Amino acid sequence: MPKRVLATLVVVIWIAMVGWKARDEYFQPELARLAEAALSLAPGINFYTLTMGGRAVGQATSRLDTVPDGFELEDLMNLELPALGQTGIAVARTRVKLSPSLVMENFSFTLDSEVGRFEASGELLPDTTLQVRIVSAGSEQNLSFRLPQPPIMSNVVPIRVAMGEGLDVGETVRLPVFDPTSLSTRNVEVEILEHDTLFVTDSAALGTDGRWTSARQDTVPAWKIAEIFGGVRVESWVDEDGRVLRAESGLGFSMEKTEYELARQAQEDSRLVSSSPIDDDVILSTAVQSNVDFDDVEEFDELRFRLTGVDLEGFQLDGGRQTLRGDTLIVRRERWEAVDPDYRLPYPFMDLREALEPEPLIQSDDERIIRRAREVTARRTQWSQSPKDVARQLTTSVYNMLEKSITFSVPNAVQVLETLQGDCNEHTVLYVAMARALGLPARTAVGLVYVNGAFFYHAWPEVWLDEWVAVDPTFGQYPADASHIRFVIGGLAQQVEIVRLIGNLDIEVLD
Repeated sequence: MPKRVLATLVVVIWIAMVGWKARDEYFQPELARLAEAALSLAPGINFYTLTMGGRAVGQATSRLDTVPDGFELEDLMNLELPALGQTGIAVARTRVKLSPSLVMENFSFTLDSEVGRFEASGELLPDTTLQVRIVSAGSEQNLSFRLPQPPIMSNVVPIRVAMGEGLDVGETVRLPVFDPTSLSTRNVEVEILEHDTLFVTDSAALGTDGRWTSARQDTVPAWKIAEIFGGVRVESWVDEDGRVLRAESGLGFSMEKTEYELARQAQEDSRLVSSSPIDDDVILSTAVQSNVDFDDVEEFDELRFRLTGVDLEGFQLDGGRQTLRGDTLIVRRERWEAVDPDYRLPYPFMDLREALEPEPLIQSDDERIIRRAREVTARRTQWSQSPKDVARQLTTSVYNMLEKSITFSVPNAVQVLETLQGDCNEHTVLYVAMARALGLPARTAVGLVYVNGAFFYHAWPEVWLDEWVAVDPTFGQYPADASHIRFVIGGLAQQVEIVRLIGNLDIEVLD
């Protein structure tokens, strides 16, 4: 009996030891496992050609460095996008400092365009509070976000998956991703789709004709992954370290790893060759063709649309001047003469607080915004406290104030007031900021609008005049015509939802 007890005890101890070993092996704290896996992460620099509709529209560089206390990932993207006869130029740079376990410690993001520079930088505190600083046109905003777990920058996602959960075909990983342009965190689902071997350009040679060609190609084990957020799907091929080899989005953009000389040459060639005016135009290629041509859309008090091709769940289609019945949307244009708000400015109640307060990129508390808003509405002092008249005057003033031009930037009110140019986004953020500065509740609506035979993606303000009334300072309309189809209400964080419509939405104008 004692021997049996001893033997049983030995077995129990052995099982326990195996169990502890298994726990050490498979149930280590996630950060420790990441730090161990990241030891194999190789530093290096990758170059990419960026294309749209078969035409090179830019080049990109991604550099991963090892530093004494972790890693640094820096991405540089140079874009030249054709849009309605113009070429929008933008240079975006993202730098992320990572801990040895690939946790973001700090980041910086800059976007340079023809209208100036937008800067966002942030630091993650030990309690997972993300402190962010925004600088644009001399305006500075400091924000704090308390997050349930450390966020991940989008350019780190494939590396984080490769080093963490691993690139196992069939697996799905969910990660919180921070977007510095919208200053928001969203959950991204990453699916590992398949494994294959890709041929990747490994070196370039200069030919006798003075042109660069691919000199050698290397075979690289690669995994195809899909990143899904808000209905948007981006598919990429990545190597064993999670470094991108190829990527393609549903918006028609793609990128492919190459050599620097080849990427630069492709971009230079694209400036000399004119492609189809629709396929490579970032605005025209996303428009939705209309089955009806309106001679004067502003004459219609009501329009009916059938919306198909996408799941309408989650969009803010119903409410106010819009009524959704199944897949049929009815949009009525408010009668301006019938609008009769029963309050004086500033709005005296607390129920619309969010539509009155400053927010990132809508700096309604900035002295320059306040001063300009008062200037354009004080010319008629007899109605300066009338919300209806102020809404009308702001619409006219912003319409006349801004030069109409396509811009590739992060729209913010202070910068727009300085440059006095922009597209619908710039008109809208300036209008909303000036309205709020005067105590007039205002918010941003995003959707589509009819122009010259098609529906284009568009943004416009809505103001509270005892109901939400749509106005459009880009077109100088008060109220906005009935072809304005609102899908989303809110700032850039909410507007990302609109992307899932592109290339999928069909609109039929009903009699």
